[in-house]
Amino acid sequence: MIILGLHPGPHDASATLLDDYRVLGAVQLERLNRIKGSGIEHEAWAWPCADELLSMHGLRRSDVDAVAFTRESFPRIYLHKMQTPLRRLAHAFAPGILAKRPTKMLLDAINKQGTHDPALLFDVAGFLADSGFRSDTRVHWANHHFSHALCALFFTDWPDCVLYTADGRGDNVSSSARSFAEGQISCLFGGEDTLLDPLRMDSLALTYGFVTRALGFRMLRHEGKVTGLAAFGEPTLYERMAEKFAVEDSGLVRCEWTGFLDMEAGINAIVAGTRREDVAASVQKLVEQVTLASLRRVFRRAPHRRLGLSGGLFANVKLNRFLTEHLDLDEIFIAPPMGDEGLSLGAALGFLLDRDGLAAWLDRRFRLEELYWGRDYDGAIDRCLMAEPKIICTGEAPVDGAAARLAGGQIGAVYAGRMEFGPRALGTRSILANPSRRAVHDELNRRLARTEFMPFAPVVTEADSAQIFDISRLNAYACRFMTITTNVRPQWRETIQAVVHVDGSARPQIVRREANPLYHDILVDFTRRTGVPALVNTSLNVHEEPIVNRPEECARALSEKRIDFVVTKQSLYALGEGFA
Repeated sequence: MIILGLHPGPHDASATLLDDYRVLGAVQLERLNRIKGSGIEHEAWAWPCADELLSMHGLRRSDVDAVAFTRESFPRIYLHKMQTPLRRLAHAFAPGILAKRPTKMLLDAINKQGTHDPALLFDVAGFLADSGFRSDTRVHWANHHFSHALCALFFTDWPDCVLYTADGRGDNVSSSARSFAEGQISCLFGGEDTLLDPLRMDSLALTYGFVTRALGFRMLRHEGKVTGLAAFGEPTLYERMAEKFAVEDSGLVRCEWTGFLDMEAGINAIVAGTRREDVAASVQKLVEQVTLASLRRVFRRAPHRRLGLSGGLFANVKLNRFLTEHLDLDEIFIAPPMGDEGLSLGAALGFLLDRDGLAAWLDRRFRLEELYWGRDYDGAIDRCLMAEPKIICTGEAPVDGAAARLAGGQIGAVYAGRMEFGPRALGTRSILANPSRRAVHDELNRRLARTEFMPFAPVVTEADSAQIFDISRLNAYACRFMTITTNVRPQWRETIQAVVHVDGSARPQIVRREANPLYHDILVDFTRRTGVPALVNTSLNVHEEPIVNRPEECARALSEKRIDFVVTKQSLYALGEGFA
């Protein structure tokens, strides 16, 4: 059964394609239109994501058996208030009539009409017919935070756990908690029953976002800069921020601010005149302490020892580590596409749950090996690079040549296989470098036009991971996907100084050969040559651009000297004499 999950959100729009429980692919809109964090306001809805996935597998929309939607932005013409004959006729003959406001948040219509059921507000039959789906295509409407939670549960083999989600806001809540035990999922707070409740300003993620904006960065884009900056400051404003928040016995977070403008104004007043490093440290401590207080109350209600996290707040890798250090856990897992891009996957998983029931759904769970779910350009990348006049094929074997060049201090990129899904580059669209010199950190920032205080991440083999980093059963699974920071063991900090943050931490990726042989073997050969068992891994992109997707984008990065070479499965490429 072909299932298409769609998240037509105002940011981080995405699609996921499943054949029953097998993931055929997943892609973010930003990778296609090259607008970072892109949502449907940049495109004619979310169709580029859907059609990219279908074309990858030789499918058409008419081949789709089920569509799972999050309740985000939809074309206004399918809302029932637009369904009068006059409006339909006007739209048919003058499609520009809706050009200024072509979409509407479905949740707004739900709240206005006071119903939980989108089918009562939305012309499903008309939408399916106009969009090229079959009339018998099944439609599933997904809850935002439940979709996040399903992503955190499905890719584990746990018999029980707490599932906790937190982000800016989705389906009227900013966080949720669920207990999974004895084959049942119980909602502790943040469920579907709150869909029509009055708006509450209790979002730690929004708080972090407004601080990001107050510091001169872009909200919903640069929160990672604030996390990096926090290590250089002191939390001098923490008490003033924390007095605005309270945690109920249930674990639900409450906030004194009453609306978006009130929260932003309150934050601006608190941070005014304070050093940006101290502001960053203060809001980082705020999210750590309040989230910890919430989870401690949740664990009192549901005393499990495993924690699944999802939602945009948990892109904060320092927060994730803090929770492992202060909760009594056996294992933590953060859904790798933890932001709203992961909602298309969660929506599709939700359809399967509804179709099959929880017992059958649980039996189909599995642990992730990789997230290489985008298009495979292996048949095109070599042709593209060889067609560029500035670029030559060096004739070197991919593994030997790349390892030797990295050992010699060059900066290279690996472009091989299917593109990664989610916010991290995990070895198919990655820039690699020698981590043993601090100057590499500065040179990478210069070439990629990135902020000087941001740390780069290391990649390490499973065999070497625990000797270099504070990795154990608790966080090893999360470390496969770079969703958590760990302590770097003191004896290794000087050796891999380019990937060690000022606080002695790093955000490692554990790579296993079965997941990515080329990436793994380059690392192993580099280690053999240098004695350094790690490489810098950062995304193949420049500042403010999404991770490279198409071959032309990779060729441009090499032509612009962002990197010194590109390695593919077939060959190694560099700038020719006179261009280097």
